[in-house]
Formats: sequence, structure tokens, C-alpha cells
Amino acid sequence: MLDGPLLDPGLAGRLSFRPRLPTEPPLPPGRHALGLFETRDAVLCVPDGLDPHRAAPLCVLFHGGGGSAEKILPMLEGHARTRGFLLLAPQSLFPTWDLVIGGNGPDRERLDDTLHAVGARFLLDPARIAFAGHSDGGSYALSLGLTNGDLARHLIVSSAGFFSVQAQAGAPRIFLSHGTRDEQIPIDRSARRHARLLREAGYNLTYVEYDGPHAYDPAVVARAVSFFLDAPAETAAV
Repeated sequence: MLDGPLLDPGLAGRLSFRPRLPTEPPLPPGRHALGLFETRDAVLCVPDGLDPHRAAPLCVLFHGGGGSAEKILPMLEGHARTRGFLLLAPQSLFPTWDLVIGGNGPDRERLDDTLHAVGARFLLDPARIAFAGHSDGGSYALSLGLTNGDLARHLIVSSAGFFSVQAQAGAPRIFLSHGTRDEQIPIDRSARRHARLLREAGYNLTYVEYDGPHAYDPAVVARAVSFFLDAPAETAAV
């Protein structure tokens, strides 16, 4: 449940999408621009061998400031192919996400439309939906994920600078990582503070510091994928 009444849930970042039975044929393996928007369209990566009759995990991956789907997909695309999960990379309408600029708006609306489009073609596992991102994308994944933890049961957050939450829902499991040599977003005023606040709020948190700059670490990302896919079903469904 949400903590407290909301006059407009959308302004607080709430998403309307929920997994349902597909109504359209699935897309074949490969990268697909979904054709939903004239500019900065969302990209869906479909792995080989996905059984359309079995519920599939979905990871939504948010790019960093000034980034794009093409730039951020290498963070998880190889894992999506080998581990067999759908990987969705939406793109912000402007150089970074609306929440970073000033509040929930067109990016939240576009994400909702995109999730509905994916859910119309694929049967999704509601216990295996993750929001992930790096830098501004990590901030967006964490903020939107805490707001929609009844949808995104797992959050994979890399080098996030902040999080902003007006309403909390659900109890997502969180994998939070940050480089100790990050000069762009120093760890003392970001991840260490975030970890303390998330633990105090009672979230199930896995916190990883690594020796690195403002960049995701492939070995840490591999651990995050296992965190997402290998959790016991009863834990993932909390």
C-alpha cells in the first residue's frame, strides 16, 4: 500500500502498468526499437530461446545523464542473452530524466506506455521485474523503484547521486553499488548516506563498494544479475 493519500499518483511517480496476459505476438530475438515515440524511442532486447508460454524476467535499464539506450545497453545486454531475461532500455525525452530536472512528468508517462507495450507482447514474471541504472539512471531507478516497489521487486543501482521519493510502495530488494574513487559523485555524500537511510527504513539492501571511478564495474554487475535472478522465489515475491 501507499503511505498516505495522493491527489495525483502520477505526479508522485506511480506507474499504472501491471503484468497481464499478452494480446499480441512476441517479438523475435534481437534488439527492437518499439516504435512508440518519434524521438528517443525505447529499445527492447529479446534473448534467444525465450519461451512465450513461460513468464519471463524483465529488467528496465535507465541510462545516465546525456546518455542513451545504445550507451547503457552493454551494461546488461550480455547477461540478458546468456541468462534469458528481457532487457528494456527506455530513453529520457530530454538529456536526462525528468525527475532529475524537476519532477515526474513525460518520462514517467512514456515509461508507463512502454511497459504496457512490452506486456502486450510478453508474459512477464511479476516476481522478477527489476529497475536498474547507472549515475542519473541509478538515481531514477532507485527513486522510481521505491515509489513502485509493488511492481519492481528488485532494484540494481549503480553510482546514484540521489533519490527522491514522495510515496513508497512495496518492499523491493536493493543492490546498491558505488566506486570509492568516484570524483563525479563522491561516495561519502551519496551511496554511504543512501545505504544508511535505506537500512534505517527497513529495506533488504545489498551494498557493495568497489575500487573504481564513476563507472559501473563488470564484476559487480554480474553479482547484481545473480541478486536479481537467483533469489529464492519466496523472497522475490515479498
